[in-house]
Amino acid sequence: MTAHLNLKPHDVTLQERADGTVLMRSNLPLGSVARRTGDWLDHWAAETPDAVFLAERQGQGWREVTYAQALTHVRAIASHLLERDLGPSCPIMILSGNGVDHGLLTLAAQYVGIPTIPVAEQYSLIPAAHPRLSHAAALARPGLVFAADATPYAAALALDDFAGIETLSAAPGDSGATDLADLLVPSGADITAAAAAVGPETLAKILLTSGSTSEPKGVLTTHGMLTTNQAQIAACLPFLSSRAPRIVDWLPWNHTFGGSYNFNLMLANGGSLYVDDGKPAPGLFDRTVENLGLMSGTISFNVPVGFAQLVRALEKDTALRDTYFADLDMIFYAGASLPQDTWAALERLAMEAGGKLPLITTSWGLTETAPGCLISHQPAKGAGIVGVPMPGIEVKLVPDADMRCDVRVRGASITGGYLDNPEKTADAFDEEGFFITGDAMRLVDPNDANRGLRFDGRLSEDFKLTSGTWVRAANLRLDVLSALAPFAQDVVIAGEGRDDVRAMILPNRAAIAAQGWEISETAGILRCAGLEAELAQRLTTLAGSAAGSAGRVCAAIVLAEPASIAEGEATAKGNLNFPRFLSRRAALVARLFAPESPDVIHILH
Repeated sequence: MTAHLNLKPHDVTLQERADGTVLMRSNLPLGSVARRTGDWLDHWAAETPDAVFLAERQGQGWREVTYAQALTHVRAIASHLLERDLGPSCPIMILSGNGVDHGLLTLAAQYVGIPTIPVAEQYSLIPAAHPRLSHAAALARPGLVFAADATPYAAALALDDFAGIETLSAAPGDSGATDLADLLVPSGADITAAAAAVGPETLAKILLTSGSTSEPKGVLTTHGMLTTNQAQIAACLPFLSSRAPRIVDWLPWNHTFGGSYNFNLMLANGGSLYVDDGKPAPGLFDRTVENLGLMSGTISFNVPVGFAQLVRALEKDTALRDTYFADLDMIFYAGASLPQDTWAALERLAMEAGGKLPLITTSWGLTETAPGCLISHQPAKGAGIVGVPMPGIEVKLVPDADMRCDVRVRGASITGGYLDNPEKTADAFDEEGFFITGDAMRLVDPNDANRGLRFDGRLSEDFKLTSGTWVRAANLRLDVLSALAPFAQDVVIAGEGRDDVRAMILPNRAAIAAQGWEISETAGILRCAGLEAELAQRLTTLAGSAAGSAGRVCAAIVLAEPASIAEGEATAKGNLNFPRFLSRRAALVARLFAPESPDVIHILH
């Protein structure tokens, strides 16, 4: 049913080495690669000047900026940026979230070789998270700071880290910040030479890693990394060039997926990016539903929890369903595996709406990989397969005795290292120059490499029980999350150095409230008889399918307090820092493993 997309089948080659390692490559041709991101803007401003490039909500409709308008604004802003002492050692730090002005400033800086460092807006808006912002400022040493609206960012801009640094804002108020509107009139500076000097090796942006295992590192991201990655995606998904893509997207631009993959996917293919100012979070998802009702996309990007919420909205609103699926070519999930019931519901709703299936797929990569490395670009029957290498990427698989492979990658879209951190840079690559990702994967079918690879957890999250048995915590966490949907927002797996595996559940309060169950909170634990009975039944069912103790959750508790960004338990992307989480909540971990604890949900086996 996806024949209308003219998808290319997987075509890869495996090279087995004498030491047991395996090299995996795509046989698809890469195609042409742009020199710099500004080439895309120049091209589409000439080819489709009146097509919408960027848009954001304004009143009951949208503030839309065409490609011709975008180029005019970008060149004007760039002329002013050149008059400031900015460059690779003095970048522009962007504090606020996704928006038209954020996008124009980013492209203006890239147009003349000035890198930006976008940071999570939570670092500025949550006072307790200001140390994270200070860490980023100390790392990047910015020469200009941007906040779309200076008022909500006033406390962050007042930090000593930004003393003496010019602030730029589209809504400066009485903050004293420079008004972005003043930069929309060309300064008179000639940007020709600076633009011509930008090439594949020019630094485009510095992206912070999530900080889920250590302090965030600054990933050096060049124009060549970004342009190569878009050529790789286009080679795998040729329908992108058959009509201009369009997305209504909330994924944050300080993150590589939203800011590099999605943003540049539109720019490289003459597409339109409508900024969704909602997200799959309490109090914000209704805004996403409103935005999706106003504009149909050809591609839908989201995380699995977002698609689960979307399915419920689509089932209740046929008008929304018809608008959502009207032009849809692809549903793309990331961040975790898509539960099979969500996958099936999306397919059913698509057929009810228009009688054709979009491609439901995913990709895999990291901040250090620009980000796409693997992609599943042929129809699959279910979730979990992250695909095959994109053209120009070499994947090195280092198997263990159980054929679980340590994944390493090499290619033009891979970073050369971290900002001012030679030690971490050296540690990140093996002796052949392959980037060590820390992820584990398996071939779906060892006899057919074209079936692709399946994600098999983060190597750093594995731990041993007292029996010496390894627990693949990342995989088990995904299984538990799927089994407990929609009542679990997230799960932390515990048990290192103990006799069995137990779980700490971060609840989805909205889903619990919808059941009408009565809840109470005591010393950090949420108690709810109806919820506990439901979770016990589901975990018992899951335990019945486990092959051994390493895959069996024996007990669980439901936590009252959400993960804290300020305390380092969670990143701005929502990823959990598991070591920090378990350390900060050591008392609750002790209660989880205490004999006969009344707070614990015990699982029958």
